[in-house]
Amino acid sequence: MTRRVTVVTAVHGPSARFLPDAYASLCGQRLPDGWEWQWVVQEDGFTDEVRPHVPEGDPRVAFRQGRPGGPGVARTIALARAEGPYVKVLDADDRLTPGALARDLAVLEADPAIGWTTSRVLDLLPDGSTAGFPGDPDDGPLERGTVLDHWSRNDFRAPVHPATLCVRRELLTALGGWMALPASEDTGLLLALSAVSRGWFSAETGLLYRKWEGQVTGQAPHGDPVERAARAAVAEARARDLAGLGWSYPPAAPTPSPSAPATT
Repeated sequence: MTRRVTVVTAVHGPSARFLPDAYASLCGQRLPDGWEWQWVVQEDGFTDEVRPHVPEGDPRVAFRQGRPGGPGVARTIALARAEGPYVKVLDADDRLTPGALARDLAVLEADPAIGWTTSRVLDLLPDGSTAGFPGDPDDGPLERGTVLDHWSRNDFRAPVHPATLCVRRELLTALGGWMALPASEDTGLLLALSAVSRGWFSAETGLLYRKWEGQVTGQAPHGDPVERAARAAVAEARARDLAGLGWSYPPAAPTPSPSAPATT
């Protein structure tokens, strides 16, 4: 029976023109036998700007619109249509590299104790060139708390990029999806995942992260220090409270009750 990985994309009017590139990167993926991808595109709002850029005639592609609430809301509402055991993030203006989905699936299928994966990112610059980042972790598992601790010590900067996330759907929904924040909603989710489960980092580049004038993270409000501090405080509190409650994924096996003493 065919198994699916659901690729979730939040999109708004200014980023819609990049959807054909995102789609082309999906079509270039080669999955293991018995697997296919499903692309759930969710517009953050009701406009006439996005639909013309959504590919037609491909049954793997589903497009809907909804009340505007930001990318986290759009991605979370899109989970209602997720049919696969894994959910992969692909922002509208980004592109997957060849083999990215297959590498995610290989890790998650091989080890049920790994809850999520991330990978190396290259910035895709306006002239078509790419640029990398120093300081990536080693290829391999990311133990619980690793991402959260690094983020806390390094001015709210995570060691891995949340735009590369692939996660078990049951774990994603258990955490409530993406955070209800005006920005950094994906980082907040990443921190929560790190608090409760082991992850994985692939040192092979999995995403081209487009840099362009209209991207939300490049706008002045995104860097407002008061809001940034508030976002960080809420995201950190959620992650540390989750860790403090002792909940983990996968759940620990229940301890058998001692046998009752025999009676006479």
